[in-house]
Amino acid sequence: MEEKKRAEIKNALAKHVVTLPDGTSLPSLGQGTWYMGENPQVRDKEIKALQLGLELGMKLIDTAEMYGNGDSERLVGKAIKGRRNEVFLVSKVYPHHAGLDKISKACENSLKRLGTDHLDLYLLHWRGRVPLEDTIEGMEKLREEGKILRWGVSNFDTVDMEELWNTKYGKNCVTNQVLYHLGSRGIDFDLLPWQREHNIPIMAYSPLAQGGSLRRQLLNDPAIHDIADKYNVQPLQIVLAWTIRSNNVISIPKAVQDEHVLANAEAASIEFTDEDLSRIDQVFPKPTRKMPLDII
Repeated sequence: MEEKKRAEIKNALAKHVVTLPDGTSLPSLGQGTWYMGENPQVRDKEIKALQLGLELGMKLIDTAEMYGNGDSERLVGKAIKGRRNEVFLVSKVYPHHAGLDKISKACENSLKRLGTDHLDLYLLHWRGRVPLEDTIEGMEKLREEGKILRWGVSNFDTVDMEELWNTKYGKNCVTNQVLYHLGSRGIDFDLLPWQREHNIPIMAYSPLAQGGSLRRQLLNDPAIHDIADKYNVQPLQIVLAWTIRSNNVISIPKAVQDEHVLANAEAASIEFTDEDLSRIDQVFPKPTRKMPLDII
């Protein structure tokens, strides 16, 4: 890729930032790794894709101990070897590992697989039976030890966030990672506004939907195609750019092909008009009532 093009993409990403509660600024586009590391035949391609994303400015890489039973973390470890300081590294702990007696060991295992001595952010993958107080205490202990710099949650609905907020040290949560895309925008009704009010950004997983008829619907919709033609981009770039239209959401699409990494990064350069957003809302309307939190 020519240097001029690379610089343009990096500049666009630098303009789209989300600020965490502690003042840390991150590009609104990061990189997801769900299902990565599971197929040895494409492992090298996946590593190169993550490295290209880093070079373009998508410094946040999200993984989890659940992904491939640690294979995703091992892959990420290889991709960031020798360049740890370029990465904002995120991993997630299983709910059944989130108790005081297990969370430290789970974190240490993730660190070993990733080849690092700390995580920039550690998330509870979803809410299980472990009391929130115990998980928070474990997270705070890890933070005091320097094994993690911040902690957050994933797949928490508004009522969960309110309970968290009112639990001791719960206000130290810096993000909530949830499913969010044009075909799944239930959080627009209450969760996203609640988090905006409490200065806790959303992290959006599967922002391009995850295959199947819904993804086809998103990418084949005439309105999406018209707006894509207007900006001379691909429909998937419109869908992705929509998730980062404000400064409250960090999207973490996964990409294995270099061209998909580039397409994701380039989405940051799309600036919608009010007319664009109104047309998108007509086709994929904002919810008018409380919706159950979508989880995949």
